Amino acid sequence: MKYTLAIHGAPYASQAAQHGIAFAEALLRQKHTIERIFFFHEGVYQALSTRVIPQGEEELLEKWQGLGSQGIELAVCIASGIKRGVINEAERLRYEKNASNLAEHFTLVGLGQLISAINDADRYVEFPS
Repeated sequence: MKYTLAIHGAPYASQAAQHGIAFAEALLRQKHTIERIFFFHEGVYQALSTRVIPQGEEELLEKWQGLGSQGIELAVCIASGIKRGVINEAERLRYEKNASNLAEHFTLVGLGQLISAINDADRYVEFPS
């Protein structure tokens, strides 16, 4: 089966990331396909390259990037991202900011990418905050 996942919760503020990662890894072990993982609302903070991990917590960014390196699209809602300061190089230039902070393997995309992925998937699963 082909899945699309959506992560709504911020890292370390909810269990959305931990549950999403565990679910994605279980799907891959069962030979399912993940079309796209979409980060929306507070979930866009998962894509920050500048985040400092709280002491004693697991490194979530590396786990997301591991999924991205397997060819799974890690799609960050551009509207949610910009509103929360998560930007790539193009948006850094557009808004004349000093630095970009979108982590490797993540891309900024429009909400249409989520709709398209949902239409193409057999199952859509959200992990709310």
